[in-house]
Amino acid sequence: MKQIIGMLYGALVSTLALAGVQITDDKGHEVRLEQAPKRIVSLYPSLTEAVCALGRCQDLVGVDRYSNFPASVRALPQLGGGLDPQIEAVFALKPDLVLAASSSPGADRLAALGLKVVQLEPKDYADTVRVLRTLATLLGVADAQPVIDKIDADFAAAQAQMPAQARGKKVYFEVSTGPYAAGASSFIGQTLQRLGLVNIVGPELGPFPKINPELVVRSQPDIVVVADSSLAGMAERPGWGQVRALQAHRVCTFNKDDGDVLVRAGPRMGQGALRLAQCLRRLYPPKDSL
Repeated sequence: MKQIIGMLYGALVSTLALAGVQITDDKGHEVRLEQAPKRIVSLYPSLTEAVCALGRCQDLVGVDRYSNFPASVRALPQLGGGLDPQIEAVFALKPDLVLAASSSPGADRLAALGLKVVQLEPKDYADTVRVLRTLATLLGVADAQPVIDKIDADFAAAQAQMPAQARGKKVYFEVSTGPYAAGASSFIGQTLQRLGLVNIVGPELGPFPKINPELVVRSQPDIVVVADSSLAGMAERPGWGQVRALQAHRVCTFNKDDGDVLVRAGPRMGQGALRLAQCLRRLYPPKDSL
């Protein structure tokens, strides 16, 4: 069935490529391209990764300072960040298409210069699939389904690797100091749920809320997921020395590279789930491996 859907979708994209395409982006802007772009600027890491996953990495001519995967994009001109793009530098590259997050304040200025700007910002699994399909249409790629299938296959592999004794455990996932947490409504929260874990930060707080530190003390998570650079002082926070996960060293730490995989809603979401599952296997080794 997926193959049939993929063939039909590919045929549709091919037909549209001949007549030009028009899409409505996440800001409600209608953008029309008469042909597939050959010079693309991406100002959002998730979109950069999506362009490359769809096989169009060679058409990127500039990226934001945070786009670092795949390695080939690191050699491209860096054009500031999503919040502070270098407008003149972007314009000087004469891109056929500029990709930006829906939250980018510089997108309107770039569009006012006559550039084709599309704002897309995947925030969960469904968004990621939608954005991949939209980009495939814009870029003249026949089918985004292989990329989507790879995400799903990685999630399935992660679920298969999950140790039984870890399922149902309560998790606190800290995305940055503040502390800012990954809430249940975020794509990270969706990943935790798919792995059979319970997020202590409920959906009512939003996707990435700054939380009251007392919430963690009261909730007593079984597992903490945090950047390795933030772990050292975590137990020194008021009351956090009594958090069972920290006392028992039930902690999954991630370095910068792992963090990029875990906190980006893009083609590597499934790989992020795999890295979490692998850490949990170390924390809760199967009994037959003891």
